[in-house]
Amino acid sequence: MNNHITTIAFDADDTLWINEPYFQEAEKEFCILLEDYLPQHSVSQELFKTEMQNLHLYGYGVKGFMLCMIETIGRVSNNTASLELVNKAIHLGQELLQKPIELLDGVTETLENLKGKYRLVVATKGDLLDQERKLKNSGLQDYFHHIEIMSDKKENDYKKLLKHLDCKPENFLMLGNSIKSDVLPVLEIGGSAAHIPYHVTWSHEQHDVNLEHPNFMELKSIDEILTHLQYLDH
Repeated sequence: MNNHITTIAFDADDTLWINEPYFQEAEKEFCILLEDYLPQHSVSQELFKTEMQNLHLYGYGVKGFMLCMIETIGRVSNNTASLELVNKAIHLGQELLQKPIELLDGVTETLENLKGKYRLVVATKGDLLDQERKLKNSGLQDYFHHIEIMSDKKENDYKKLLKHLDCKPENFLMLGNSIKSDVLPVLEIGGSAAHIPYHVTWSHEQHDVNLEHPNFMELKSIDEILTHLQYLDH
């Protein structure tokens, strides 16, 4: 990794705070709702299929998830499901939108150590209102110079972000829990990236290939970045 890092961007969900376990909990409850029509694992497959078909329309986030649950109810039940079932699915989504923010270990200490030395940015996918709410409730807002809620995290999305920040790729470091979204596109455009694995990852974001790259780091926890950056500074 190069030693000219000036800007550090953080993914939010499952990097700064817990997110995916809540989605998986909601999905499990949704599968139970539909077990009169299909076995739970089949409902889960149908929901994932709906999500993938609609990703280009809805993007990432709870509202898209709610719409996909409703569409899946219609398809799985052959449009015979009651409105009550649809309302239960909507309620699952509303509960997701009101989950408390639980910061992951080491997040506050890491940001505290980096603040003032680097320009800190949030670069996250998801629904605008939901991510803004989470950030506000997290108490972390003041650490960040800029918040970017991205519709996707592909190479062009990062190029746009860097242009907005007036930052060269070689001065940029991205930290996140997804190799697919937070690491590969950043390395492709010449930036640096650190992967912080989270024990639960949405199947759409899973990436099993071992990655070797001079600008890539695999961390066990977010605070390990402090040691790496200290090493670079010397």
